[in-house]
Amino acid sequence: MNTRTRRQRLNNPLTTWLGLLAAAVVASTSVLPAHAASDPKDSGSSSALHSLRAPVTDENFYFVMADRFSNGDTSNDDGGLGSDPMVSGFNPTKKGFYNGGDLAGLLDKIDYIQGLGTTSIWLTPSFKNKAVQPEDNSAGYHGYWITDFTQIDPHLGTNDELKALIDEAHSRGMKVYFDIITNHTADVIGYEEGARKTYVSKDAEPYKTAAGEAFDDRDFAASKDFPELDATTSFPYVPVLDKAEENLKVPAWLNDSTLYHNRGDTTFVGENSYYGDFFGLDDLFTENPKVVDGMEEIYKSWIGDFGVDGFRIDTMKHVNNEFWQEFGPEMLSYAKAQGKDEFFMFGEVFDTTKSFTSQFTTRNQMQAVLDFPFQDAARNFASKSQDTRSLETFFAGDDWYTDADSNVYQLPTFLGNHDMGRIGSFIAADNPGSADTEQVARDQLAHELMYFSRGNPVIYYGDEQGFTGPGGDQDARQTLFASQVPEYLDDDLLGTDATHAADNFNAGHPLYAKIGQLAALTKEHPALRDGAHQHRYASEGPGIYAFSRTGSEDQREYVVALNNSEQPQTAEVPTYIGKRSYTRIYGDAAEEAKTSADGKLTVTVPPLSAVVYQSSGRIPHSKAAPAVSLQEPAAAPADNGRIKVTADVGGTSFYEVTFEARTAGGGWAPIGTDDTAPYQVFHDVAALDAGTALEYRATVLDNGGHRATSQPRAAAVPAPVLTIQTPLEGSSVEGAVELSATADPEKSSHVVSFERSVAGGEWTAVGSDDSSPVYSVTDVAPRDLADGTEVRYRATMAGPGFNVVSEPRTVFVGEAPQPGSVTVAGSFNSQIGCPRDWDEACPEASMVLDPADNVWRLTVTLDPGQYEYKAALNGTWDVSYGADGVLGGSNIALDHPGGTVTFRYDNRTHIVSAVYASQQPQAVAVAGTLNALLGCDGDWDPACDQAQLTMDPDTLVWKLSATLPAGTYEFKAALDRDWKESYGAGGSATGGNISYTHDGGAVTFRYDDATHLLTAG
Repeated sequence: MNTRTRRQRLNNPLTTWLGLLAAAVVASTSVLPAHAASDPKDSGSSSALHSLRAPVTDENFYFVMADRFSNGDTSNDDGGLGSDPMVSGFNPTKKGFYNGGDLAGLLDKIDYIQGLGTTSIWLTPSFKNKAVQPEDNSAGYHGYWITDFTQIDPHLGTNDELKALIDEAHSRGMKVYFDIITNHTADVIGYEEGARKTYVSKDAEPYKTAAGEAFDDRDFAASKDFPELDATTSFPYVPVLDKAEENLKVPAWLNDSTLYHNRGDTTFVGENSYYGDFFGLDDLFTENPKVVDGMEEIYKSWIGDFGVDGFRIDTMKHVNNEFWQEFGPEMLSYAKAQGKDEFFMFGEVFDTTKSFTSQFTTRNQMQAVLDFPFQDAARNFASKSQDTRSLETFFAGDDWYTDADSNVYQLPTFLGNHDMGRIGSFIAADNPGSADTEQVARDQLAHELMYFSRGNPVIYYGDEQGFTGPGGDQDARQTLFASQVPEYLDDDLLGTDATHAADNFNAGHPLYAKIGQLAALTKEHPALRDGAHQHRYASEGPGIYAFSRTGSEDQREYVVALNNSEQPQTAEVPTYIGKRSYTRIYGDAAEEAKTSADGKLTVTVPPLSAVVYQSSGRIPHSKAAPAVSLQEPAAAPADNGRIKVTADVGGTSFYEVTFEARTAGGGWAPIGTDDTAPYQVFHDVAALDAGTALEYRATVLDNGGHRATSQPRAAAVPAPVLTIQTPLEGSSVEGAVELSATADPEKSSHVVSFERSVAGGEWTAVGSDDSSPVYSVTDVAPRDLADGTEVRYRATMAGPGFNVVSEPRTVFVGEAPQPGSVTVAGSFNSQIGCPRDWDEACPEASMVLDPADNVWRLTVTLDPGQYEYKAALNGTWDVSYGADGVLGGSNIALDHPGGTVTFRYDNRTHIVSAVYASQQPQAVAVAGTLNALLGCDGDWDPACDQAQLTMDPDTLVWKLSATLPAGTYEFKAALDRDWKESYGAGGSATGGNISYTHDGGAVTFRYDDATHLLTAG
């Protein structure tokens, strides 16, 4: 670390995370949120602070899967389990099995890793795994099926070899990060009722204490009074262990089946995303303090005994908030006691919504999350050449992460990973038919954006060698050593004629060289790593996006301009300094440029590239602090648990604005400092009662040391917002109706009631639920109502300081009548032969109803571009449906790569969507008890040729017609001739078997990948 950065951090009053935590205890006594650190010595004077730079804002990560990097020791390939691949998991010819890489290979190739400018190695989980899970027909090479949390997987090496790798990295000034899991273990637990069962909600079957009393676990989360449980009576499914695996897991407490949720498989939405098993993986009961304590002890040992420098935390969004609020501070406290003041943790929150991902660093007290929103924005900019103004919008949302002890500068940024796929793959898919030179240029542009913008850049191993692949997961996990996997040998590599048949450790590869160059430049100019990131310019459409980076101490401005178009572009970029020379330090452009009197810097940027200019001196000192005033604080539009506080600052120089809050009678407490306009924070008030009175103020610190403080503005904590999740607006219902709702912010004390109105009549009670995070009841009244009857539902809730009612949902009893016509009306209509765009009655845009599944479809061919559309019914705009099936809702965006696209509209849900043939699976099989009758070698065979469906290119519906004898059959949809991805009843991933009683004769199976529904008839 450079001395300037270290000095800046040590002098900043908010740099010690643990110090803030201690201060928060004081603050919490006056009911301010725990992350607002108050100053008990002085409640009158305002704070004028520098924007926080936590210990980790200048790392260059190399994310590597040990099994797929380098095979340094062939003697451990089978993990000591013998030669049978279905026992050892080792098969170098299959992408779903161990391929042979190990820790010895990492140590042997550490020069190669460091040559990229890497400062931190991030390892995928390396603990001992269940070598093979037969149900998945694959192996634990990836590390996410852990059975022993105290031992390195024998396929990868030994604990001593890990220690040797860490020691060698430390001797080179590098760090080593572990990928850890707290959400689940390997699939060891079964159920008396059968394996991998469909999820059962808490409302359908609540948890019960060992004494048989029902309770809501959220009422006891993080409490030492968590009820005792019994395996035979406490869960919807009775957990059982195979005799041979009763003591398989280490530490021993993990073999207690009552420390798991035991509710069946998740579908990754709603309540079950917290409580369900991931494809059968045993989901830990993280609300139970025994699990919290156990996980803390496990990971403390890897810090204390091995010197691990930090953790990437898997599946963070699938674990309850209370776990993180305990786990994060405890890990940091322990690491600090071990002398690791720069210990750093970041979580995987697979979501692109900043208002949601930021909750884990604000509300849940974690340091950082992986910047999935950045990955999406970077792909759109560099690979798809979208309007550069979308980057302006993206970076403007960075203030969601700003609070008193963290901000966006800590987030690890990335371009692709082992789950979603590689940046090279995205570029190839987004630019079909483009030349290798263009694809390499776009790849380099994406890396330039990542290295020059805020955050800690992450290189996914192999990206530096131009790896691609057709998708994510196993298709994005190629070996850097010579591969024997047929699917990998077919991959194209960017920037080289090499293939996966040979080793790929080429330090001369253009992408390896580019990444090394970017790392060296940002090391030489540290403001490009952790200087203030200020938006400067965005063109209309593809073109130049520009921002500046400024260090708070040396006050030298760097202007970064990136061009995502395929032609040279020129722009006048605003800066902090007028009539000043700027020197080019990166890119192909004029060596010198001078700003105009009003501070505009004229830059010309070649196509698909970047340039960087450095000011010849520091920004002139302000002579006086600018005026500052607060806008009226208000509930944040995307997170009702936060209040948006915005400051208007006069002047155009470099400023830092500190926001403070207080409750009635309390002292002022800093809640965050922002160093880029627009100056704002999103203050987390979810812990406070609705109606609590608050005051805010802002203090601006200029670059001459002057400060000015705004007048206070009053606000009140908003009441929670109730939203009905089911049923969908305008849908048809038959029989019992499941009603569900969520509250924002969520609290375990909430009790939600539901009411109905029939045919416009009075509201009457249906029932109540106090089981968070999703509240639901079942209404049986529609069973007795005539078809076509209109029924409205609403949710209500009362509590301290609030009495709220949701927006109503209207449904109709019985099958909803189909409209006379459905038109997909949008900005592309003229392209398909309509007289004009947004033509609600155009015959060429009319969809066709498929009576087999009552879905309307239309397939058209479009040029590449960005479009918008809606569904218009009966040839008018009187009834239309937009995003999420909302009546009269917002336009739906379509980013189309060019070619055919199929639109589909379902009148039961009113959802209209666009699907592509390129998004379809490679194969779909009806796998079940009918396979032998179809001519397969046996039943439940996903790879059998006779069980494969064929896709109709006009509708993108998969079909198989067959003749079967009378009987009752069970089956699922198995994708890509494997059980890795399958869908059962209701279209649920790995869901229950679909049952079908057949009278004998012809039958047609149909599968729609948009809904994952497999039907027979």
